[in-house]
Amino acid sequence: MSNRLYVGNLPREVTAAELEGLFTHYGKVREASVVTDRASGDSRGFGFVEMVDPQQAAKAIEELNGHRVGQKFLVVNDARD
Repeated sequence: MSNRLYVGNLPREVTAAELEGLFTHYGKVREASVVTDRASGDSRGFGFVEMVDPQQAAKAIEELNGHRVGQKFLVVNDARD
């Protein structure tokens, strides 16, 4: 189990701060980021969250995978290298 999580299917308007806020309910977040297009600066619809504790990361996956945000359902799993 990794502490770094992939978060996909994000609504385009979600910020890194909002993403972090979703995950802080499950434990301490070291870093949260939303990946943006280099040219336009617009969200690409996914991001990454790094949590301090692996058990808290597992709980966040369990609770937030499939969680509805706006009109979308999040995809949350271990990030691949």
